[in-house]
Amino acid sequence: MTVTVVKTAPATKTATKTATAKSANTAARRAAAKKQQTKKRAAKRKVTRVALQRAKAQRAVKVAEKQIGDPYRYGATGPGAFDCSGLVQYAWRKAGVRLPRTTWSIRSAVRKKVSWGNFKPGDLIFTSGGGHVGMYVGHGKMIHAPHSGTRVRIDKLDAYRRSTFVGAVRPGV
Repeated sequence: MTVTVVKTAPATKTATKTATAKSANTAARRAAAKKQQTKKRAAKRKVTRVALQRAKAQRAVKVAEKQIGDPYRYGATGPGAFDCSGLVQYAWRKAGVRLPRTTWSIRSAVRKKVSWGNFKPGDLIFTSGGGHVGMYVGHGKMIHAPHSGTRVRIDKLDAYRRSTFVGAVRPGV
């Protein structure tokens, strides 16, 4: 019986460094690919959230527009009659977003604040010292239930509205 012994030379420092560098390079590539994949997933989730909010806002605007001509009645939440906060609460509820009942509580509860000039359809605009709310419908206009003796209507965001503007929020974000 013959036994063959094979001797291997010890690894040189250069060979060890090369293997270590290749291993580190592979790990770095994997980490970069994983990070990129995570970024893509996050971007997709954000796009989905934005699209969902936009769809809900469009639905809320359509619901509010169907109420044009309904009378203002203090404390009314529809259907058939509304006060200002009752109108926006009703429209957003039909779009799948729950809002508090009063103007003040809506403004406090919705976290996403919007500045004048950055409105998107569905945004809620607070005027008259914060005691009135309407919904932005686009093209510089808002739908609202103004006050006793009036009906739900669309008005321009004119100089008067600008002078009494106290804030705006974006529900559903």
